[in-house]
Amino acid sequence: MTKAYWIAHVTIDDPEAYDAYRRANAEPFAEYGARFLVRGGPQQVVEGHARPRSVVIEFPSLEAAQACYDSPGYQAAKALREPVSAADVIIVEGWPG
Repeated sequence: MTKAYWIAHVTIDDPEAYDAYRRANAEPFAEYGARFLVRGGPQQVVEGHARPRSVVIEFPSLEAAQACYDSPGYQAAKALREPVSAADVIIVEGWPG
Protein backbone atom coordinates (compact mmCIF):
# COMPACT_ATOMS: atom_id res chain seq x y z
CA MET A 1 0.00 0.00 0.00
CA THR A 2 1.37 3.40 -0.97
CA LYS A 3 1.71 5.93 1.82
CA ALA A 4 0.28 9.44 1.59
CA TYR A 5 1.27 12.78 3.07
CA TRP A 6 -0.19 16.01 4.26
CA ILE A 7 2.11 18.85 3.32
CA ALA A 8 1.26 22.12 5.05
CA HIS A 9 2.76 25.58 5.04
CA VAL A 10 1.48 27.71 7.91
CA THR A 11 1.64 31.26 9.19
CA ILE A 12 0.75 31.40 12.90
CA ASP A 13 -0.69 34.69 14.18
CA ASP A 14 -1.34 33.61 17.78
CA PRO A 15 1.05 30.88 19.04
CA GLU A 16 -0.79 30.37 22.34
CA ALA A 17 -4.14 29.83 20.65
CA TYR A 18 -2.46 27.61 18.02
CA ASP A 19 -1.38 25.28 20.83
CA ALA A 20 -5.06 24.41 21.35
CA TYR A 21 -5.14 23.18 17.74
CA ARG A 22 -2.03 21.04 18.32
CA ARG A 23 -3.59 19.45 21.38
CA ALA A 24 -6.89 18.83 19.58
CA ASN A 25 -5.35 17.25 16.49
CA ALA A 26 -3.44 14.59 18.45
CA GLU A 27 -6.40 12.22 18.77
CA PRO A 28 -7.47 12.15 15.09
CA PHE A 29 -3.83 11.87 13.99
CA ALA A 30 -3.35 8.85 16.26
CA GLU A 31 -6.61 7.31 15.08
CA TYR A 32 -5.55 7.47 11.41
CA GLY A 33 -1.93 6.40 11.87
CA ALA A 34 -0.32 9.80 11.24
CA ARG A 35 3.39 10.24 11.80
CA PHE A 36 5.12 13.62 11.74
CA LEU A 37 8.16 13.77 9.47
CA VAL A 38 8.54 17.55 9.62
CA ARG A 39 6.94 19.70 12.31
CA GLY A 40 8.14 23.27 12.08
CA GLY A 41 11.82 23.70 12.64
CA PRO A 42 14.30 25.85 10.77
CA GLN A 43 13.79 26.09 7.03
CA GLN A 44 15.51 27.78 4.15
CA VAL A 45 13.46 28.86 1.14
CA VAL A 46 15.73 28.40 -1.87
CA GLU A 47 13.12 29.04 -4.59
CA GLY A 48 9.76 30.76 -4.62
CA HIS A 49 7.84 31.74 -1.50
CA ALA A 50 6.80 29.83 1.60
CA ARG A 51 5.04 30.46 4.86
CA PRO A 52 7.21 30.49 8.01
CA ARG A 53 6.25 26.96 9.18
CA SER A 54 6.30 23.72 7.19
CA VAL A 55 4.78 20.42 8.26
CA VAL A 56 4.86 16.98 6.60
CA ILE A 57 2.70 14.21 8.05
CA GLU A 58 2.85 10.62 6.79
CA PHE A 59 -0.22 8.38 6.66
CA PRO A 60 -0.41 4.67 5.86
CA SER A 61 -2.55 5.32 2.75
CA LEU A 62 -4.25 8.01 0.71
CA GLU A 63 -7.57 6.81 2.11
CA ALA A 64 -6.36 7.26 5.71
CA ALA A 65 -4.99 10.73 4.94
CA GLN A 66 -8.29 11.86 3.42
CA ALA A 67 -10.40 10.19 6.11
CA CYS A 68 -8.39 11.94 8.82
CA TYR A 69 -8.89 15.32 7.18
CA ASP A 70 -12.63 14.71 6.79
CA SER A 71 -13.09 13.28 10.31
CA PRO A 72 -15.17 15.15 12.86
CA GLY A 73 -12.19 15.14 15.24
CA TYR A 74 -9.85 16.85 12.80
CA GLN A 75 -12.51 19.28 11.60
CA ALA A 76 -13.05 20.34 15.24
CA ALA A 77 -9.29 20.86 15.61
CA LYS A 78 -9.16 22.78 12.32
CA ALA A 79 -11.88 25.12 13.61
CA LEU A 80 -9.45 26.10 16.39
CA ARG A 81 -6.61 26.70 13.90
CA GLU A 82 -8.40 28.79 11.30
CA PRO A 83 -8.98 31.98 13.34
CA VAL A 84 -5.33 32.15 14.50
CA SER A 85 -3.38 31.08 11.42
CA ALA A 86 -3.32 30.85 7.64
CA ALA A 87 -2.41 27.57 5.98
CA ASP A 88 -1.93 25.89 2.64
CA VAL A 89 -2.53 22.15 3.04
CA ILE A 90 -2.33 19.45 0.39
CA ILE A 91 -2.80 15.70 0.53
CA VAL A 92 -0.53 13.82 -1.84
CA GLU A 93 -0.02 10.14 -2.53
CA GLY A 94 3.53 8.90 -2.11
CA TRP A 95 5.57 7.48 -4.94
CA PRO A 96 5.52 3.67 -4.95
CA GLY A 97 8.91 3.37 -6.68
